Amino acid sequence: MPDEKVVKPKVASAPRGPMMRPAVSFGGDKPKAFGVSLRKLLRALKPFRVPMIVTIVFAFISTAFAIVSPRILGEMTNQIVSDLVQISMGVPGAALDYQFLTKMALILSALFIVSAAFNLIQSWVIAGVTTRFVRLLRRDISRKINRMPISYFDKHAYGDTMSRVVNDVETIAQSLNNSLAQIISSITMLIGIIIMMLSISFEMSLVAAITLPVGFVFIAFITKKSQPLFKAQQNYLGTLNGHIEETYSGQTIVRVFSAETDVLKRFDKENQRLYNNAWKSQFLSGLMMPMMHFISNLGYVGSVVTGGWLAINGRISIGDIQAFIQYVNQLNQPMVQVAQIMNIIQSTVAAAERVFDFLEEPEITPDPAPITMPGKIRGEVEFRDVNFSYDPGTRVIHDFSVSIKPGSRVAIVGPTGAGKTTIVNLLMRFYDPDSGQIFIDGIDTRTMPRSQVRAMFGMVLQDTWLMSGTIEENLKYSDPSAHRRDVMRVSRAAHVDHYVQSLPDGYKTKLDEDSDNISVGEKQLLTIARAMLGNAPMMILDEATSNVDTRTEILIQDALNKLSAGRTSFVIAHRLSTVREADIILVMKDGNIMEQGKHTDLMKKGGFYADLYNSQFVEE
Repeated sequence: MPDEKVVKPKVASAPRGPMMRPAVSFGGDKPKAFGVSLRKLLRALKPFRVPMIVTIVFAFISTAFAIVSPRILGEMTNQIVSDLVQISMGVPGAALDYQFLTKMALILSALFIVSAAFNLIQSWVIAGVTTRFVRLLRRDISRKINRMPISYFDKHAYGDTMSRVVNDVETIAQSLNNSLAQIISSITMLIGIIIMMLSISFEMSLVAAITLPVGFVFIAFITKKSQPLFKAQQNYLGTLNGHIEETYSGQTIVRVFSAETDVLKRFDKENQRLYNNAWKSQFLSGLMMPMMHFISNLGYVGSVVTGGWLAINGRISIGDIQAFIQYVNQLNQPMVQVAQIMNIIQSTVAAAERVFDFLEEPEITPDPAPITMPGKIRGEVEFRDVNFSYDPGTRVIHDFSVSIKPGSRVAIVGPTGAGKTTIVNLLMRFYDPDSGQIFIDGIDTRTMPRSQVRAMFGMVLQDTWLMSGTIEENLKYSDPSAHRRDVMRVSRAAHVDHYVQSLPDGYKTKLDEDSDNISVGEKQLLTIARAMLGNAPMMILDEATSNVDTRTEILIQDALNKLSAGRTSFVIAHRLSTVREADIILVMKDGNIMEQGKHTDLMKKGGFYADLYNSQFVEE
């Protein structure tokens, strides 16, 4: 793997370079087995086994008390029937045993209260388990993102990744909180009811139990058919989120090119795909409830007929029949609940599968132990026989070799796709070369932690990025401990101080999420000031003045020249007029250095660089 040397927990994915992100398609995805993903989810819940056991015990006690109540009611019914028969037969002293009935009623009330209390405690415990589990899951995802290679973000759509991190985790949270306690209660109740039914009548229990295998076979069949649809539903939701994110963030471009109709057509297409899978999965899962009602009612009818026949033959009392019928009705409840919960479980497992797939993505190899660097970074850089490819078989950099003296200002120029940005990515260890070595002050960068390499560089990119927060917070992103006077000093050097001071809140002005409340050029100036504040020993400027006007560009060039004094700096530029003062110009084409030297020497040579420069001069 070329980028950042990945560790492969499960499967490796072929890395891609910047601007090579493919369209995401889930039409051919084959979801994993339901059981595999479910076992992963249960293993993830293993750290919570103690509260889970407590929940199971409390659910068992709560359910046991609820299960005993029909038997007590049956005893009360038998007592009432016996007393009424004696009264009707004129037995002397015969009367309703109110003392016994009152005692049983009090016991029954106490059972209901205790059952409700244990059920409340169980719900409280399980709510704590699910919220803590989801918190840890989000923490693991956040940490995982920092261990992911850059190639993952180049290859995967942001919207789908966000859907995994936000939507799928939220689905797991809500599903576990709503269904986990219910699953435990339903299973406990199912087992308890079967035991109580067997204690009353084996024959009636056998008739009622005939329907159980039929119900479970039906549930298994529906689950097998609907689970792939639930997985596809989550995938299509990720695709739709990606489209919405792209559309909203690029709303200006959509309006400029009058692409509203095309955007709506694509949205309708993705929305229709999501709808098709959603209604199929919901329809199949929705069959569970009515079919389980039908199957359970068959068992109910059979139990009643069998109970009547046993009563006629004097083998069972009326109170036992009444208790058994209640148990049959209660038996239907957990069966129906299980059928209903299976719908939720399938969504949960589908979401969990996508989250676990993300957590199992290949990671970058652990950094080596920090090495002792010289007290002062001189900035000597050497590329030695470097070869690199984003995809196997498609080489981008070919035997790249160059030696940069400390303090040099290096310009990297060439046509689009020549490999200019790739050189910077390799230098910053966003990617590692397939072969060859890169040295800083004579030390191979692959023997250094990535953070140590990147701390040596200040970087200004063409694509500006500012976080939501104040202007001062954004400037201090490169050095959180910087003093206000240092912030103002670099702002003046970047010619942005006068603009910031003109704002009502000055450096305390809050930038919104996309920094849309300031112009593109002003964002560029702020990123330059941010890099200046970092005071790194080396600088990388990737089209750093592309978003400013000509007059401001001259001022910025002057500030950058002062900033670069005594420091090794790499400047990627398309406008060759901005690199004439560079100490060395590397002219790249198709991943190779075509020419190198100073501007005047290259112009005298009359080669590829001269042609590029003259063509721009003619255009200007």
